[in-house]
Amino acid sequence: MTEEVNMALEEAKEQMSQAISHLAVELQKIRAGKANPSMLDSVTVDYYGSPTALSQVANVNTLDARTITVQPWEKSMLDEIAKGIINSNLGLNPQNNGEVVIINIPVLTEERRKDLVKKAKAEGENAKVSIRNQRKEANDYIKSLKDDGLSEDFAKRGEDEVQKIVDTYSKKIDDLILLKEKDIMTV
Repeated sequence: MTEEVNMALEEAKEQMSQAISHLAVELQKIRAGKANPSMLDSVTVDYYGSPTALSQVANVNTLDARTITVQPWEKSMLDEIAKGIINSNLGLNPQNNGEVVIINIPVLTEERRKDLVKKAKAEGENAKVSIRNQRKEANDYIKSLKDDGLSEDFAKRGEDEVQKIVDTYSKKIDDLILLKEKDIMTV
């Protein structure tokens, strides 16, 4: 194949890898009933007037499988941290004991587990849409090269290669979703 086709394939692979990475990050945010400090990665707090990531104003740790503790570097931040966790819409109820903020992770009901699985599958579908968009871009580029003189055989081979890449990344997405579903449904 020509160098232009190879470049288009590499660009498509790069974009699809980013879609997989984004999916992995999004799936990590979907909690499976186990305490994990990364659950609070999206939380921001008001630190002297500017929104700041929670991890930059406190230590976030797990005490056990159901408890997260947030130890602020400044005691004056306790109320702001609790407010930030509540405002993050994670469904968590922080408790301030004057020293640390303690978050008990509730046990998931069967209905909640099914909702989380639906959410995970929706994230997987978003990633697949992104991959299909990359396929369309790559195929459009190959067609434009064909219009500029690329032989029919090279164009067909390029499109076949794009489809193989799409199939590979779609399988990776399915595997990630299956793993997350197992994680969520395990009691």
